[in-house]
Amino acid sequence: MARWEAIFSPPPSVLKVLEQLEQNGWESWTVGGCVRDSLLGKVPADWDVCTAALPETVQSLFEGRFPVIPTGLRHGTVTILADGMPVEVTTFRTEGTYTDHRRPDEVHFVTSLHQDLARRDFTVNAMAWSPIRGMRDDFGGQKDLEAGLLRCVGQPEHRFEEDALRMLRALRFCAQYGFTLEEETRRGIAARKELLKTVAGERVLTELKKLLTGLQAGRTLLDSLPALGVVLPQLLPLGGFDQHNPHHHLDLWTHTCQVVDGCPREAEIRLAALFHDVAKPLCQSWGEDGNAHYIGHEAMSAEIARSCLNRLKSDGETVRQVTALVCHHDDPPPQTRKGVARLLGKLGPEMTEKLLALRRADILAQSPDTRTAKLSELERTQKLMEQLMEEQACLTISQLAVDGRMLMDWGIPAGPQLGNTLRWLLEQVLDGTVSNTPEALKQIWEEKNPFA
Repeated sequence: MARWEAIFSPPPSVLKVLEQLEQNGWESWTVGGCVRDSLLGKVPADWDVCTAALPETVQSLFEGRFPVIPTGLRHGTVTILADGMPVEVTTFRTEGTYTDHRRPDEVHFVTSLHQDLARRDFTVNAMAWSPIRGMRDDFGGQKDLEAGLLRCVGQPEHRFEEDALRMLRALRFCAQYGFTLEEETRRGIAARKELLKTVAGERVLTELKKLLTGLQAGRTLLDSLPALGVVLPQLLPLGGFDQHNPHHHLDLWTHTCQVVDGCPREAEIRLAALFHDVAKPLCQSWGEDGNAHYIGHEAMSAEIARSCLNRLKSDGETVRQVTALVCHHDDPPPQTRKGVARLLGKLGPEMTEKLLALRRADILAQSPDTRTAKLSELERTQKLMEQLMEEQACLTISQLAVDGRMLMDWGIPAGPQLGNTLRWLLEQVLDGTVSNTPEALKQIWEEKNPFA
């Protein structure tokens, strides 16, 4: 057994919950992810407690001391707001059949911690710790942590038949923690991957975002296309797709995975990386030079991304950002102040920064022979953007030195012409035709008013 230099230091609120249960004769443990993360030297995001006490008993023990929320009494869970911190307390349990491959039809409360740990998904999540009894590791979770393996508790196919979401959780854990799937667990996913069709879109998207923002996202994606293809079949044609172009030395899926890894670990930009070339197999054409070309793949990839994200019940802002990034990912980076100012005015500083980061990751995943000039152009765009931002240059209508009220003082009537004039004036500023002062803007309007 490995020696772990882990310090279990639950917050005082958690210790109060454990103490209250133990003092009343109920065996209690911290369990699951908080134990795993503590062993890995990470600060747990939350602490879960399991206990021999029935949920009604847990309620009665804490009512009057802390607020109690009957989060899921049917499944044995009560949430204690201990000094304002939510602590989920769940009764030891076993589970019945999973008709919907997602949630147990029924649970049975038990008094054995071993039985409770045996129902859990992976060995690294099936460990418990108590300040009184120390570690409890009945299924070799510590050994698997040391080996960097993700292994199911019990028979993998059965675990995935119970809850199909566990397959995506397995991939997410590999991406987040750098685990490698244990061979039987890998085969279990391959055998039961079609069950992923039963998982709700929003749950798929939640796991996908966590996977994509993991430290080992690219490696995990590379090995997971068959399973991911069940929930995102649009990705399947990318596997092994030869791009037949001197700009690309990798097959399309390997290229995509490298682009994901090369982007900042933010969900929107990594989703854009995942979808940025998804339409290439549909857009392939051949030139007289004998090379393949992909005219229009950017716009079509953006529409595929939009369709996929909407099906997965994504929020509108994520859809907007991802589709914009995908649509513009292959645009030549502007090389003049005017061009960069227009790009900033169109997308805004935050989105422009994300676009340049996506473009950089895309270039770095292309053929080494073609990178140098592209990266040089991108660097120039980046520097021009930084200069404009440092100068607080006028990039949007809201930054103009005039507004609608001032334009009305010039004699422009209320209505559409106000907005049209503001947009025209912004164009003049972005083009460098005029400085952004009320006097200069009024003068150019008087001399060149296109609406006169």
